[in-house]
Amino acid sequence: MKKSHFILIAVAVAAASIFISCAPGPNNMSGTVDGSGELAGFWMGLWHGCISFITFIISLFSDKVNVYEVHNKGNIYNLGFILGIMIAYGGSGGGAAKKRRK
Repeated sequence: MKKSHFILIAVAVAAASIFISCAPGPNNMSGTVDGSGELAGFWMGLWHGCISFITFIISLFSDKVNVYEVHNKGNIYNLGFILGIMIAYGGSGGGAAKKRRK
């Protein structure tokens, strides 16, 4: 086996290991109520998505703050969360336009 083939295989195995380690797991807390007896739904997911950057910064310094609410209603919360992120960070795409506006 040539050295270049060995390096290529090693890089492929390392890349596969990195991508596999990023795969999400199940949320076992989904559908279970929190301490106040509530579940986060679509609107709470939308709000959490919109404030996710601020929440992330706070979560770096506090163990009591999480970016994502684990006590949620499942896919409907996830939809709101993703839409909130898209609203907060998506923008209109005008900055990526090739032509300048006058």
